[in-house]
Amino acid sequence: MNELTDSFPLLEYPPQHVGIIMDGNGRWAEANGKSRYQGHQAGTDNLERLLDDSIEFGVKMITAYAFSTENWRRSTIEIKGLMKILERVIDNRLVELSRKGVQLRHLGDLEKLESTLRKKILQGIESTRHNEKLILNVAFNYGGRSEIVQAVQRVIQDKIPPEQITEELLSRYMYTAGSPDPDLIIRTSGEFRTSNFLIWQAAYAEYYVTPTYWPDFNKTEYYRALSEFGKRDRRYGGRKG
Repeated sequence: MNELTDSFPLLEYPPQHVGIIMDGNGRWAEANGKSRYQGHQAGTDNLERLLDDSIEFGVKMITAYAFSTENWRRSTIEIKGLMKILERVIDNRLVELSRKGVQLRHLGDLEKLESTLRKKILQGIESTRHNEKLILNVAFNYGGRSEIVQAVQRVIQDKIPPEQITEELLSRYMYTAGSPDPDLIIRTSGEFRTSNFLIWQAAYAEYYVTPTYWPDFNKTEYYRALSEFGKRDRRYGGRKG
């Protein structure tokens, strides 16, 4: 395959909502003689670059898988590092993101996070809520199964009769209520797993897997993934012809 140049032709069918499983930060760090913290920091920097690319390519929403409910099993040092990175992004990068027209949203359970970080996340959401250029959903302390369980619990709490429960109704109880389902989900580092990410919303998403570690997933590879999406024949369970 020929490498793309610095000139990226206009995409005819860009996905409106892209989910990203940002995998491989730790392996990238190991391969480059760096700490895992430095790997996660490099991954965060790459996400910021991808937001600029998304605006250029016509993508309207990004959902970034930053920290799963299963990630609490990692070492205390690594978890604290990830929390520190998120806090620093809010403290130091939020103004610039807002200037670019990025609206910040959170997917997941905030209750387990420290009160200071939780407050900063909520302030970031509030301060960017009128931005319309690009929506960034940060899935932090997020798990797809947990999301579905919590949605069902709220349906029960609202005493909705069973015969009135539909897919459309349950979708309104998800973290992503009011948002379009993802069209494309990109997973880096070559793993072929959904990893409990948007398992309700991604029922008909297209998947794109690359062996590239997330910090090395550059503009050219991103464009290639979006171009590949534009070639897919999306039938949503129906037959062609």
